[in-house]
Amino acid sequence: NEFIGDSLMSDPLRVAAIVTIYHPKSHADVIVTKYLKGMSTDEGFLSPEIEVVSMYLDHALENDIGVDLAKQYDLPIYPSIRSALHAGEKELNVDAVLLVGEHGDYPWNERGRHMYPRKYFFEQIAGVFAESGRSVPVFNDKHFAYDYNDANWMWKRSKELNIPLMAGSSLPLCWRNPYVEYDKGINIEEALSIGYGGIEAYGYHAIETLQCMVERRSGGETGVASVQCLEGDEVWRAGEDGRWPKDLATAALESIVKKTDGTMEENVKDPAVFLMEYKDGLKATTLMLSGHVQDFAYAARVDGQVQGVEFYLQNEGPFAHFSYLCQNIQKFFKEGKAPYPPERTLLTTGIIDSLMNSRHENHRKVETPYLDISYSSYDQLPARPTGTRPKGASIDPAALDII
Repeated sequence: NEFIGDSLMSDPLRVAAIVTIYHPKSHADVIVTKYLKGMSTDEGFLSPEIEVVSMYLDHALENDIGVDLAKQYDLPIYPSIRSALHAGEKELNVDAVLLVGEHGDYPWNERGRHMYPRKYFFEQIAGVFAESGRSVPVFNDKHFAYDYNDANWMWKRSKELNIPLMAGSSLPLCWRNPYVEYDKGINIEEALSIGYGGIEAYGYHAIETLQCMVERRSGGETGVASVQCLEGDEVWRAGEDGRWPKDLATAALESIVKKTDGTMEENVKDPAVFLMEYKDGLKATTLMLSGHVQDFAYAARVDGQVQGVEFYLQNEGPFAHFSYLCQNIQKFFKEGKAPYPPERTLLTTGIIDSLMNSRHENHRKVETPYLDISYSSYDQLPARPTGTRPKGASIDPAALDII
């Protein structure tokens, strides 16, 4: 299979959206809708540069908005993934694919993983590419799959068919306060991120917050050697025992503007901590502190100096951090090269999968020799806000009316 680049395609690019569910504030809404209506950013309200020409909707519940939006924008909804990629023809008839397998009425398995059908969706997409004899870029929202074996299969299949991949969270593309961007080759001695919410769904976001920073360390990314998930009082005991850096936790928390009064020990009823050791010896921590914070943060010790950074998301309004994600997706679809390494998300997928195994198996330490994933971070800065808070069209009521 051969990827056919932008120069041989029509303008705007024709895109198929393969989504699980489409209700207000779902990932389908904050991504696909921006390609229908436009996107609010700090720099202004931007028109989409691609055209969504077909959609597969896995299921529509009572709060669905996707069906009506599709009618409003003359967007055909097809009954299968294959027919959506054919888009009215008898073979592949789109230039790129949006795979948004987040949210929806799917079960959790015994290990606490939400069983979104991302691997199944990708398998169908790859099948169409195989039978068509050519591949086009695919964006996979969030981690590749709830099971690392599935994610690894997807990765290998993409290599077999030469499928350009982009994936991941919107956290690396949100507002940073203070604004911090590491030069490649920085000397990170220890790092920590803070998150909140569900262990798997939001724990993954907190890990990507960490990973997008530490991957820029000296030597580049080399993979993860072991992980462990602790919960409850064991979290605080591990801190007292020096298993995670309390000074970094303090710095990260101090960067978050909005916090519940009191200490994290007082406010967090169900704490969790992820302890991660990288193959090059770097130790990293993620603290999940629901009840104390509702924002993400990062801190690190660099050349002996500690600095915390808030990673701020819009929880209402136009969710403009997804506008920046959509800008990067557009660029990827046009060029066939992801603006940041998809290996990042392969690694974070493996980390959260292994942590869920640790949690299910009496919080044991899990050795991860299979996460020997090496890569180099980006050289060109991805599209993202350079301020510390949303501004301009990101908060303009007129833009909100449009979007």
